[in-house]
Amino acid sequence: MDFEFTRDQLMFKKEIIRFAKKEIVPRIQAFELKKQFDFESFRKLGEFGILGLHFPEAYGGGGADVITTVLAGEALGEAGVDGGLTLAYGAHTFLCADTIFRHGTEAQRRKYIPKLASGEWIGCMGLTEPNAGSDVASMRTTAEKRGDTYVLNGGKIFITNGPIADVAVVYAKTDPEKKHAGISAFIVEKGTKGFSSGPNILKMGVCTSQTSELFFSDCVIPAQNLLGTENEGFNMSLQTVEWDRSALLAPFIGASTYMLNRCVEYAKKREQFGRAIAQFQSIKHKIANIRIFGEAARGLVYRIAWCKDQGRPLNHLEAAVAKLFVGDWSMAPSNDAVVLFGGYGYCHEYDMERIFRDSRLAPIGGGTSDIQKMIISKLI
Repeated sequence: MDFEFTRDQLMFKKEIIRFAKKEIVPRIQAFELKKQFDFESFRKLGEFGILGLHFPEAYGGGGADVITTVLAGEALGEAGVDGGLTLAYGAHTFLCADTIFRHGTEAQRRKYIPKLASGEWIGCMGLTEPNAGSDVASMRTTAEKRGDTYVLNGGKIFITNGPIADVAVVYAKTDPEKKHAGISAFIVEKGTKGFSSGPNILKMGVCTSQTSELFFSDCVIPAQNLLGTENEGFNMSLQTVEWDRSALLAPFIGASTYMLNRCVEYAKKREQFGRAIAQFQSIKHKIANIRIFGEAARGLVYRIAWCKDQGRPLNHLEAAVAKLFVGDWSMAPSNDAVVLFGGYGYCHEYDMERIFRDSRLAPIGGGTSDIQKMIISKLI
């Protein structure tokens, strides 16, 4: 196992950091305060090639490997990009576009991937329901086959990009009696009759990310909008875990480096009792803890990315460990950063409070920490 980055990868990471600091970071505070999505910054991610980085060039992508793709997410976090934008990017690229790329027909790929890779269209994934969060098998949204169409009825909740998406990958039951074995996946476009989204749900963190419910009321879609084959949807949703445990976690790793750099800089110049606070043991310990988290999380996440590049099947135990560790342990260093900055850490302009709020989503989204523990103990 070799985690040594190539010269090209390191140069690419530096370019992303430079780009993000210049084009995106200066815009964050205004959109965060208004809790609005920054469409311009999202489009710039597309123009730079980040939204379609791992897709083949034939579909408008960059043809990058998994490690390079994960490195790009880490670079965004390290530059100081907010968790709302990186979450929107992750849901768009890995939960929506990648599912279409993996399981779609050639016609579906040609129609959707170029638009999603460029950022012309925004994508989302509809899986979670009010009564079916961790328990996916209990979903109530149905898709009934009628001739050469499917009719969808039901609803989804907590859908990242829901209010702004042009296309959604939606999971619904085509054979309710089979529970998880009777779930299928479909492509549903904005504007389809019977398909609508609710207003943005205001959240504690990742505030620039737009989150909503999705509603399906006798929503008729062509049968050709089925992804893959009927009743294979649950397995498709499991395959998104590979990205959820690598690329979607990468910005958290980058954010820890951003926090570390900001904390070291502040601790050196902030003086109390006649000396820089960096000389106090309690401050040193906080800085050390942030570095320790970053190193451990980086090793877990890049191990999954490396295995994926090698074509190895996902080890669900290792993936659950990575998700649990980044989720639960990202809270401690972000809290340390707020405390280190003191009163300034509680103020919006110093970023630490935003990172602290953003980090609270990590133990919840993409599979709660309790679910990860269930997976880990079961596989052990």
